[in-house]
Amino acid sequence: MELWVEKYRPQTLEEYVGNETIKNKIADYLKQGSIQNLLFHGVAGTGKTTLAKLIAKNLNCDLLYINASDERGIDTIRDKIIPFASSMSFNDVKIVILDEADYITPQAQATLRNTIEACSTTTRFIFTCNYLERIISPLQSRCQTFEITPPSKQEVNYKCQDILTQEKTLFSDNNIDDVINTHYPDIRKIINTIQGSVVDGQIKIDNDSLKNTQLGGLVVDALIRKAKLSEIRQILADSGSREFDDLFKYIYDKSSVLFGDREGEAILIIAKYQYEYTFVLEKEICVAAMLNKLINLC
Repeated sequence: MELWVEKYRPQTLEEYVGNETIKNKIADYLKQGSIQNLLFHGVAGTGKTTLAKLIAKNLNCDLLYINASDERGIDTIRDKIIPFASSMSFNDVKIVILDEADYITPQAQATLRNTIEACSTTTRFIFTCNYLERIISPLQSRCQTFEITPPSKQEVNYKCQDILTQEKTLFSDNNIDDVINTHYPDIRKIINTIQGSVVDGQIKIDNDSLKNTQLGGLVVDALIRKAKLSEIRQILADSGSREFDDLFKYIYDKSSVLFGDREGEAILIIAKYQYEYTFVLEKEICVAAMLNKLINLC
């Protein structure tokens, strides 16, 4: 069964939801038939990759797409990007899309900046990332940077209703609202959850799929109570979540209440583990290790 996030991925700028100012700017580029080097940043699941692919689709170009979370080292730059960017092309331009570019190592980013300059007459680069601060400044300065913000909950609701109508699936507004309120602004997660909730042609929401809406509050409450690590680990496991990006910011926002005079120490711990979180395979273990450190500061 085809994934709805791919089946209903926008194919034109008109179908793309939200970020009207950026859409207008991109439309101007497409009319001219050329683009600048671009850097799209923002939270996960809000359409950065979709917009990058839309641009490439609407230009007469050769395209190289790389998911930088899988290929993030210097070898990728030397073995794939440089040969592609320096080769001849019979189209107007060559485009390299580096998706999740914040996973690229700093050394590889430094190598890449020279490639961007050397191939500027033939090749354009489009970067997408969740965390702009992980992209080195020399690379940022070579790109036009846009923050991709999520569309409103109402716009997401309309999009979900349109998908369900085309799929001839019965639904209620409450079903859609529950999923949106849980996973917003991650539109990809919202659509995947709705598709996974279809049973016999109608939406049947499993409460387990909505558990992580309370994760931040539950973890903070456990820290305040000085709960044992085993209890906090159980909270993480029960959430059913495999991604914990938002938890770092949630605890940081509550740090003055949680840690008092030791807030500075806590922030250093949060920063350390947030950085390491980017590179580890088992995200839950990294978060549990951070919480183990924070327990002693409460």
